[in-house]
Amino acid sequence: MDTIVSGMRPTGRLHLGHFHGALKNWIRLQEQYRSYFFVADWHALTTDYASPQNIQQNTIEMVMDWLSVGLDPGRSVIFRQSRIKEHAELHLLLSMITPVPWLERNPTYKEQIKELVGKDLSTYGFLGYPVLQAADIIMYKGNKVPVGVDQAPHVELTREIVRRFNQVYRPVFPEPEALLTETQKLPGLDGRKMSKSYNNAVLLSDSPKEIDQKLSRMMTDPARVKRIDPGEPEKCPAFELHKIYCTPAEIEEVSKGCRTAGIGCLDCKKIMIRHVVEELGPISERRAALEKRPDEVEGILLSGNRTAQEKASETMSEVREALGL
Repeated sequence: MDTIVSGMRPTGRLHLGHFHGALKNWIRLQEQYRSYFFVADWHALTTDYASPQNIQQNTIEMVMDWLSVGLDPGRSVIFRQSRIKEHAELHLLLSMITPVPWLERNPTYKEQIKELVGKDLSTYGFLGYPVLQAADIIMYKGNKVPVGVDQAPHVELTREIVRRFNQVYRPVFPEPEALLTETQKLPGLDGRKMSKSYNNAVLLSDSPKEIDQKLSRMMTDPARVKRIDPGEPEKCPAFELHKIYCTPAEIEEVSKGCRTAGIGCLDCKKIMIRHVVEELGPISERRAALEKRPDEVEGILLSGNRTAQEKASETMSEVREALGL
């Protein structure tokens, strides 16, 4: 059985974008692969090193959402990156053979330098985090890495680092391949990418009432100023959710109604909202139950840490032998 490895930075409660962009894929893949899913708490420090005080609570909140949507600790190893010190050791050794220009050409590095205004990102940790990411993946001999298209360059860099390691020393690691998620980007309530930092997200833990209130005010086609104005579904952010949640017959109905002004935007959104509530309702209920048992979440992480530690120790024994250390 091949191995997949993936992780998330602990940002607290997750939203629909996380669900469709990563978690649904993880749940499906855990049935087919030996799966390692980790809380990337060291990675959280690459951009938020000055405010680490929320990492612990955000970790618990995030893992609760993982478990609520169906990530199964019986099928997947769920653990904290920072508890497996071998990640740091492998990161250090890989950094010795990784050329700086490989890191400087990373598109995410360039984009975040421009976007995260007000943060000092002129640190080695920020420049070198793709090397840590490579260590995270290959520590468990990952064959596949489920990622969004924006993370594909990171997987390609990992492949380059693996090739270099295997050539300089001896073959130890497989070259991982990217498994791209089907839903690449989900629009938020204001039409921008769904993000808690934009305050435009539907959280997985939202109640049915909160989901209805949020999605009822979601941005639609700007051309539909009045109820009698026709619109174009493909220009409507809410229609992206229709395409995910509604039946073909419903999509045909709302598309026709939008173009002819035969249906109002709110009535149109209500059709989609019903499906979202149906899907998230059981998730919200499972999460509410977990909130009463936080020790259970900690126990799952501790168990996952032990399993990950065993594999990491194995891998690092091979690495040290290859390097003659």
